[in-house]
Amino acid sequence: MAWLDSLSSLGVRFGLDNMKELLDRLGNPHEGLRTIHVAGSDGKGSVCAMIESILNASGFRAGAFTSPHVLEVNECIRIEGEEVSDVDLDFVLSKIRPIVESMAAEGMQCTQFEVLTAVAFEVFSMVEVDIAVIEVGMGGRLDSTNVIVPDVSVINNIGREHTGFLGSTLEEIARQKAGIMKPGVPCVTINGDEVYGYLEACAEEVGCPIRRLDPGDIEVIDNRIDSVEMVYKGELYTVGLPGRMQARNAALALEAVACLPEYPESIEPNISEGLSWVSWPCRMQKLMGEPVIIDVTHTLDGARCLSRDVEEIYGQVVLVLGMLSDKNIAGVSEVLARLATKVFIAPPKSPRAASPQEMLSAMERFHDDVTLCSTVGEALQAALEARGEENVLVTGSFRTAEDALRWIQSGYARS
Repeated sequence: MAWLDSLSSLGVRFGLDNMKELLDRLGNPHEGLRTIHVAGSDGKGSVCAMIESILNASGFRAGAFTSPHVLEVNECIRIEGEEVSDVDLDFVLSKIRPIVESMAAEGMQCTQFEVLTAVAFEVFSMVEVDIAVIEVGMGGRLDSTNVIVPDVSVINNIGREHTGFLGSTLEEIARQKAGIMKPGVPCVTINGDEVYGYLEACAEEVGCPIRRLDPGDIEVIDNRIDSVEMVYKGELYTVGLPGRMQARNAALALEAVACLPEYPESIEPNISEGLSWVSWPCRMQKLMGEPVIIDVTHTLDGARCLSRDVEEIYGQVVLVLGMLSDKNIAGVSEVLARLATKVFIAPPKSPRAASPQEMLSAMERFHDDVTLCSTVGEALQAALEARGEENVLVTGSFRTAEDALRWIQSGYARS
């Protein structure tokens, strides 16, 4: 595990050459796996969790590979809803490490995400999952996961993100995401007209049958602390995650599994159960017994949805915000400032953390009561002490959520 962690210093690298070589030397464990491949700027992890839950409820032995983790890397690889054990993870890493080190000696250095992707494929192959849900890490076309030929491709909402890697325009970003399309493999999406136009053109080039959901078919009946009740195409569903956007994610997950040949007989009767069972931590998660809401939103579109949902369910909050340097800090700050009575800014523990002064300056443009703290834990403590009747919302990145949860787990002094 320490060796895997050490690979994080290699950062992000696009391209499939090393990934294909690593898998080839490992015996190509991804070949023969049935998969569903999920991309998008926002909500792709939630869609994966919903598909996984539906498949498990339908009697499938489903695997899931999602990223990044919040607390432990084991979270990224699941079988039948259970995280891979330390023993199994260590066993597979011990099998892969000599191959990675041999490749490095030949000038082919694998990144942490490439290794983790290979671990997931090896685990799924060893335990013989019926189908695996695979979340794209970044982009799509050159992402390490894009070595599979899935049963279904899914492309959720696309916005401007990772512009240093994916391009500065929506068209460039959409074309990167569309790179997961494969000839003859159905693709479902829920993007608006502009982005869908780009996706449709890519689908035609590839020979991929693409279908877009109509958001007009989705009606939110009730948005609650721990779930959302929705009607989709005349059917009532309860989704075990809060937030109006989760209704859209649920419809996308439903349409994805509807493309599988087993859908009418094995899956359709279990849709309601699967959606109601879904669990996905740190997505507007209200901690039990605590006045704290944890969320990992880090994009402008995600912040807009989060702000709308938090205001609807909780009203105003005290905000703890920590972001990474490659995000739209000013845009997210402007959106979230509107629902905050007080704001506490802190850098998450990450080499990619944004400058504290940059975050402070951005938020001070939109809010009059902003305090800079040295750590997320310090910011959360200050927010809890400063709040009146409001809840505390912690958001901005996965690492901010991790820092907050670790601080809470350490046993802070409750006022």
